[in-house]
Amino acid sequence: MSQRTPRRVIVASRLYPPEVGAAAFRLRALARGLVAEGARVRVVTTAPPRRTAPMEPDDGIEVARFPVLRDAGGNVRGYVQYLSFDVPLFFRLLIARGDLVVSEPPPTTGIVVAMTSMLRRRPYAYYAADIWSDGLVALGAPRALVRLMRAVEGFVLRHAETVVSVSEEVTEKVIAFGAPGSKVVSVGNGVDTDVFTPDGPTPVSSHPTYVYTGSMSEWQAPAVFVEALAIVRDRFPDASIRFFGQGVDESRIRETSEALNIANYVHLGGVIPAAETATWIRGATAALASIRPGIGYDFARPTKTYAAAACGTPVVFAGTGVGAALVDDNALGWSCDFTPHAVAAAMIAAAEAELDGETGRRRSERAGWARENASLAAAGRRAARRFLRVPD
Repeated sequence: MSQRTPRRVIVASRLYPPEVGAAAFRLRALARGLVAEGARVRVVTTAPPRRTAPMEPDDGIEVARFPVLRDAGGNVRGYVQYLSFDVPLFFRLLIARGDLVVSEPPPTTGIVVAMTSMLRRRPYAYYAADIWSDGLVALGAPRALVRLMRAVEGFVLRHAETVVSVSEEVTEKVIAFGAPGSKVVSVGNGVDTDVFTPDGPTPVSSHPTYVYTGSMSEWQAPAVFVEALAIVRDRFPDASIRFFGQGVDESRIRETSEALNIANYVHLGGVIPAAETATWIRGATAALASIRPGIGYDFARPTKTYAAAACGTPVVFAGTGVGAALVDDNALGWSCDFTPHAVAAAMIAAAEAELDGETGRRRSERAGWARENASLAAAGRRAARRFLRVPD
């Protein structure tokens, strides 16, 4: 395989801005990093949902879009939806000119990238934001499907020229698939610290307001915060939660709030632009993040935590593992057991910290930590240099 530095890079992903989401933002940061290192970048992705606000184009990045099937919530989620992207992608990549193709999860996209790269005799790289087959286990998928996807994911990881991951924990899992450790590196993760800042517009509220942003998946199970809110309201009767984002657990959030007679205090705001998300986080008593423990995702570090820290807002993290340690070790807020009473206690502590001024006093400290440790632009640049084999 040629060792020359590739300069024409194709990024294949079902998600890319103006769609809102951690994966979309991460890949835009990668594309910008590649351009900054002198590469010409072509992103092969999907047409965004209707009524999505347009985005400003980036110099040096060509974005090629085509229609895709979406679920009822507008997501490219589910194997029929994945195939509606992956099948056309196979033929697009066969005729596309490039020195390197970068893939991301799911492994169905990875195998398309791997097969077309082998046919075209060019290398490919993989951006491992998580381990997809672990998610299937967490969702209780049939064993046969889990075995099949593990085989596909392992093949893609082992044959990639380079794999970058978002954390050391993910790197360890990639190596466990048999990928040589010499070609796997963690580049970190983060948020846009130019958008998520402690300065800017802030909603005014006279009562505790908690904000949950991003994916509402089964492995996050954010309805636990609604159950906790019912307890919090014994101490703070006007406390409320605002959810922004989408996911399969959205209906459970709604049903839980109605069953507890607190629907007027639980607001579902849908998907909003990053700048608006930052506004709500800045004004929140605390940002909420969760990972349901014991399902194989305790290695994850939710991007929600980084976004909150960048705004100077404390986090209430429900769960265990690396996500809890991230909050505790860096004084970013409160971690707690994944139970309504434990979560409620942490939410009450956040409200009391806001009342006595501690939240305001520590805002710049938390934001400073995020600028130093959670810059998505820096992570994208590190990934780009690794893919392009630029010496450190």
